[in-house]
Formats: sequence, C-alpha cells, structure tokens
Amino acid sequence: MLDSGAIARRKRRTLFLLLAPLTFLLAVFFLVPLGIMMVYSFLEPGLYGGVEWNWYPYNYGRLIGWPLNDFEEFDPIYLKIFLNSLQIAVMTVLGTLLLCYPAAFWVATMQGGRKNLALFLIALPFFANMLVRIYAWLLLLRPTGFFNTVLQSTGLIVEPLDLLFTNFSVIIGMVYILTPFMFLPIYANVEKLDYSLVRASRDLGATHLQTFRRVILPLTAPGIIGGSVIVFIPALGNFIVPSFLGGSKIQMTGNLIERSFLQSRDWPFGAALALLIMAFVVVLITFQISRQSKSAERGIG
Repeated sequence: MLDSGAIARRKRRTLFLLLAPLTFLLAVFFLVPLGIMMVYSFLEPGLYGGVEWNWYPYNYGRLIGWPLNDFEEFDPIYLKIFLNSLQIAVMTVLGTLLLCYPAAFWVATMQGGRKNLALFLIALPFFANMLVRIYAWLLLLRPTGFFNTVLQSTGLIVEPLDLLFTNFSVIIGMVYILTPFMFLPIYANVEKLDYSLVRASRDLGATHLQTFRRVILPLTAPGIIGGSVIVFIPALGNFIVPSFLGGSKIQMTGNLIERSFLQSRDWPFGAALALLIMAFVVVLITFQISRQSKSAERGIG
C-alpha cells in the first residue's frame, strides 16, 4: 500500500507530465517572442530599418511623453488612434452583446436537433476564410452595393450613403467576425440558468423587469463579462478588418503596429506600441479577475 506522501508525489509527477507539453509550447511560442519584442522596444531604430544595438528607451516617449531626447517628440496622434481603437472595441462589444444575449436565450429554449442546428449555424463562419467574409461586406457596403441599391430603389435615399471606410463599417465587420466569441460564453451560462429562481421571483410578485434585473442578469453576468473580454481583446488589436473596411480613413493601433513593422520598418517603435497595448489588456484582465475573486469570496462568506 502506498502512503499519502507517495500518492501526492505521484499526482505531482502526473500533473507535471500533463502540463509539460503545454508549458513548453507557451514558452517557445509566446514568452520567447514576447521577450524579443521587449528587448527590441528598448533598442535604437536603424537608419534604414531594423535596429541598432544601442540602449534607446525613447520609443516609449514618442507614445506616452516620457522619456524623450532631442530627436524624439511626443505626438498626440498616437493617443487619438488608441482612443479611437478603444471606442471601436467598446462599440463592438456592445453590438455583439445586443445580438447574442437574446439569441442565447432563444437557442437555449430549443430542443434536440433544432438546437444542434442553431449552434452549428452560429459556429459556421469559423469554417470560412476571414478575408472572404470581409470582402463580402465590401460588396454590401460600397456605394453601388446591396444596401445602397435597395435604399435607392425604394426611394428612401437619392444619393448613395457613405457606408464604407467609416467607423460604422469597421464596427459592423468586427461584430460580424467576433459574434461567436460573445455568444458561446453567454450561452454556456444561460444553459445552466436555474429557472426555478425565475418562477419564484414571479410568484413573489416581481415584475418582468425586476426579475431580469435581480435574478437573470446576475446569474448570466459571468458569461457577459467573459464574452466581453474575449471580444474586446481581439477588437482592440485587430488590423485586418480596419484595413479593408476602414481604408486609410480609419486607423487603429493594429494598423499602426503593422505599418511600423512592415512598411516603415521601425521595429523598436512597433514593439513598444505592441507592448503598451498588451500591458493595457493585462491590466484589464487582472482587474476583472480580481473583481471576480472578491465577488466569490463575498459569496462564500
């Protein structure tokens, strides 16, 4: 018979063997590239692109105003681009939430094959190439596209609306691309919803609005928060959708990072910008995890 110490050691070895491949992959494909970007962000930009191996912390000064030297200056345009990216990301979260929250309840009420079909249709966009889906929106939103043609043919408008290369077109594309990421966490919470609590609330005289606000919304809040975080992160750093549906008029941080690496070849500046965005996201996630932990502690207490 094995004693408790031997059993514990065996469990630790098993856990180590199970986690070792994942840990190795994270170290090689995430931590190592992240370390390289961190090093590059403190190097001097090369005259013809690339880097010079000299200590140069002033790439961050160009973005946040400090530190600066005689050759760098703070440009508020980068802050404006970040705020515009933040606004588009928040609007994307709200748009996907408005679509997915009622849809999750509708799908949860289905039975058998209908529910499986609905879930399959929601996941179906994952089977199509993202560029194909974005090009479809280009055809829909352009001046001679489907929407303007229908509106003109019905007499609602005389001249084509400026739908393409605007914040609106970028948000539409983002919502379309990221809707499944919001739906699945919400649906997982709605599926587990205890409807006996809803019936109890109605029996005690609560209105539909009070039942939603005091029972349904708190119980589904983890799914809403999880989906919002999952949608917000890729929306903030996305560069493919703004490149196609925003053109040169709409700039986001993802486009700025892409140009820094691929066009201007200012790798240190691109690395500094990417790390600042990543730091913002990490702070946001840490704050959310801390809130959830405190809520769980209060619930236990």
